Amino acid sequence: MLRLAVTTRAETFERLQEPLAERGIEVVHVQPSERTIPLSGDPKPFPAVDVGYVYPSRAMEGGVVDALLGVPWVNGREAVLTSRNKAGVIAALSQAGLPVADATMVSNPVDEDDLVAAATDLGFPLVVKPNSTTRGVGVARVDDVDSLLGVADYLDLLHEFPATGDRSYLLQEYLPDARDYRAMIVDGDYVGAVERRLPDPARAAGRWKHNVHRGAEATGVRLPPERRRLAERAADVLGIDYLGVDLLVTDDRTVVSETNARPTVDAATKYEPGFFDDLAALIERTAAADGRGGG
Repeated sequence: MLRLAVTTRAETFERLQEPLAERGIEVVHVQPSERTIPLSGDPKPFPAVDVGYVYPSRAMEGGVVDALLGVPWVNGREAVLTSRNKAGVIAALSQAGLPVADATMVSNPVDEDDLVAAATDLGFPLVVKPNSTTRGVGVARVDDVDSLLGVADYLDLLHEFPATGDRSYLLQEYLPDARDYRAMIVDGDYVGAVERRLPDPARAAGRWKHNVHRGAEATGVRLPPERRRLAERAADVLGIDYLGVDLLVTDDRTVVSETNARPTVDAATKYEPGFFDDLAALIERTAAADGRGGG
């Protein structure tokens, strides 16, 4: 039986266990952060595994885990870093001719006049989002220049610290009536999607972020063929085998807003029937490419 390292104990870990066990893959927790990790000697700090699910979210800890485990990953370091760079994703997909949300990257420090000009070109209201966070963390909607400059001031303060690795953020068009979908791609093929939507009372109160971790509900849906193909093309352009592709859909547009190479796995009923078969096959292929097998 193959042993799969999963570096989270959240919903994804729990949802992977039983379906993958039925397919000959044991899910093993490997804790990469909020602990001490001996770097030399015995005993080894992690259990023996054959393959990793996705590279750890923290790059520094990930380098240690990667070195100590010595296994291939379904999504390795480059895949995770590629997807995490929201600006890089938008630029790459746009250059490939895919429809994307209109956006501008701001690399701090930047002249205030240039910032205002970029925002004016996009038009208010617009969304300000850190370039490399997930779950809607730090994302804000601004309706005018003063609000924009206020948010930018806070980002300037954060970016003054020498240890800040990423000093960029995005200005992105705000699509108020867009429906928010996460399409899942496994080994290049669409395997299901969910629509993420805040409950009506939250929307009536003025909330607008359709992130599950911010209270939105994820409902399994069947996307039409053209949206499936768009998600598949996005994964192909980025060269990532296992990817969540976020789509915003209005009455006249469908655009890619961002991607996630560490996507949360939802309940199996929200995906196509073969979802776990396809995921297991990808895990097995990743392990086989490294010459590993189950024991």
